[in-house]
Amino acid sequence: MAKGSFKMPEEFLLKVSTLANKTDEIIPIVLQEGGEVVKARVKSNLQAVVGSNTKIESRSTGELVGALGITPAGVDRKGDYNVKVGFDEPRSDGLSNAMLANILEYGKAGQPPQPFLKPAKNASRRACIKAMEQKLDQEINKL
Repeated sequence: MAKGSFKMPEEFLLKVSTLANKTDEIIPIVLQEGGEVVKARVKSNLQAVVGSNTKIESRSTGELVGALGITPAGVDRKGDYNVKVGFDEPRSDGLSNAMLANILEYGKAGQPPQPFLKPAKNASRRACIKAMEQKLDQEINKL
């Protein structure tokens, strides 16, 4: 049986060993980059549905769009890193941004749904992954 072996370049081995020490620094940076891609898509979709197809003139103040944000990367109870795209609370009028977003997404009696979150999630998946891969490559090349 034939046998072959390859010696890894010293430069590559040094990067890999350094990466292990810097994982906790690099992962949040990479996740933040992906979160920004998703946030941009959600914002675009939200702006397209707010006030559209209404029977009466829109009363939108722009506060929901302005409350859209991304959390800093963190570690959950399972030990997994994540970022979340969502809405800051509270609103100036006392209502909940999450409630208003839910009504837009799923509708209510007399108001048809105008999904913006699920389409954004589906549409931004590949772009998000690509952005995170590019950012990871940049961070690894800095080592």
